[in-house]
Amino acid sequence: MTARAGFRDLLRLTTGHRRVLAFAIALTVTASGLGMLQPLLVRNAVDTVGTRPLPWWLIAGITALFLTQATVDGAGLFLLERSGEGVVLGVRRGLIARLLRLRMREYEDHRLGDLIARLSVDTTVLRDVVSTASVHLVSGGLTGIGTVVLMLLLDPVLFLIVAATVAVAAVVVVSLLGRLRAAGEQTQRGVGEMTADLERALGAIRTVRASRAEAREERRIAGRAESAYAAGVRAARLTSVMTPAVELAIRGSLLLVLLIGGTRVAADATSLGNLVAFLLYATYLVVPLVSLLQGIGLIQRGMGAMQRVHEVAAIPVENETGTRRPPPREPRTPVLEFRDVRFSYATRPVLNGVSFTVGARANIALVGKSGAGKSTIFSLVERFHEPVSGSVLLNGVDVTRLHRDYCRSRIALVDQNAPILHGTLRENLTYAAPEADDAALARVLDLVCLTELVGRLPDGLVSQVGERGTMLSGGERQRVAIARALLTRPDLLLLDEPTAHLDAINERALTEALARIAEECALVVIAHRLSTVRGADHVIVLDEGRVDSRGSHAELVETSELYRRLITSQFAEDRFATTARLSVSHPLDGPGEPSAHC
Repeated sequence: MTARAGFRDLLRLTTGHRRVLAFAIALTVTASGLGMLQPLLVRNAVDTVGTRPLPWWLIAGITALFLTQATVDGAGLFLLERSGEGVVLGVRRGLIARLLRLRMREYEDHRLGDLIARLSVDTTVLRDVVSTASVHLVSGGLTGIGTVVLMLLLDPVLFLIVAATVAVAAVVVVSLLGRLRAAGEQTQRGVGEMTADLERALGAIRTVRASRAEAREERRIAGRAESAYAAGVRAARLTSVMTPAVELAIRGSLLLVLLIGGTRVAADATSLGNLVAFLLYATYLVVPLVSLLQGIGLIQRGMGAMQRVHEVAAIPVENETGTRRPPPREPRTPVLEFRDVRFSYATRPVLNGVSFTVGARANIALVGKSGAGKSTIFSLVERFHEPVSGSVLLNGVDVTRLHRDYCRSRIALVDQNAPILHGTLRENLTYAAPEADDAALARVLDLVCLTELVGRLPDGLVSQVGERGTMLSGGERQRVAIARALLTRPDLLLLDEPTAHLDAINERALTEALARIAEECALVVIAHRLSTVRGADHVIVLDEGRVDSRGSHAELVETSELYRRLITSQFAEDRFATTARLSVSHPLDGPGEPSAHC
């Protein structure tokens, strides 16, 4: 259970900003102190009117005090807002880096929308705590105490409130509202784009991990966070002008009314001055009281937000241990080897003593009923999960001794759902190999029969593919995912039924392409189509987490009852499986059939 976040956790967020925050709070307190001097000057001015003309220096002093207070207050507010934006930027950077590196099981245990909300909504609350609550509590408390003391010295009986509005304040507000709204919308837009990009990455996290793209996604999403930060600073600059202007106009108008009224009063000027000063202090007292209440409310909201951020920081991430430079693979060493591997999801066993090897140029098909453990084997190879017992070896080295980044650089994965990311076709193709040149792109496009598609698109490789590849067909998305994997030139290519979304002609063409790919790297294919199985050198049949049988397609048809049942059920839609007695004597391309082509 995650420990409850405390007030110290809120203070810890200000690390690196404390000097600026302290200076900003000192400015706002100074501005409040300057405001408390104003009624005393007004009292002196009113008292002076009764005996001699109002001296010019007193008017100049009051005016200078107003302007100084507004300047100091505006500077303090701007520094506070900027510091708040800086704090939330740091928190967001940390959350972005952590959310992209959580253990794979954590994405299954947590709702992605909730994780994203912690990055966007909760961090915004923390910004308000830093930039607003600190002022409300410190400045409001000190100002309230000072105001009460001065009121008691003047007249402890009278409690009246004088309020006024002036056209100057309205003009300032109206002139800035449009720009402030635009800045606020830009801030929200930046936060929305940041959230959308993070959801994009988390929605395809297996592809991100397999492509070793965590750092690039972190930079992309952090860039969105920086845009939101810049818009927030612009909004803070406008607020730092508007808020003091309104406050100055209201207070200045009240002081002006009292000054004019004082010049018309003859006789008892002293009592009038005391009354004016008291009324002003009574008016000022409203602000610190409201500030204290707002500050307490913000602190409470901030503690809840801090708890949610605190919980994300406690979610385990993938460890980053292991070597990036293993010894060279010996010539006869298998690319992949499973040794008595066992694995369970929570309390549900999935693999129970699985052992097999994959040679350097092997083409292996994994077949079995749903839930037999085929996808789990892929997850263990990509190190999305770790075995409960047994060993997984890559090029003869236990993967636990290798850095995850190195493992994923030598292995390419194509999921059956073939995730496509928002962006251009070229960005999707080069996602796992951003340094790939045009020649490499042309090679894989031709290999997976995408050259014609690129020629049809209005902008070629820079055409947008839509959210999750909605501008492409299912078969096109599948081939884009395969091409993306091939660009990395892996030692091992993992394919989860690569022909699932292809028509008969392109299926046959891709089957031939897989045979050519097997000349460059090892292939392990989860197969649900007979054409895929027939193209494999070796077939491994899984049943309830165990290896039931293994061998060539022809051998298994003769020796494995489970394999024969799979042929007549899962592979029934494939016409090659309808031959009597499950014969394997016919070639892949029958007499008179058109040859495979793109």
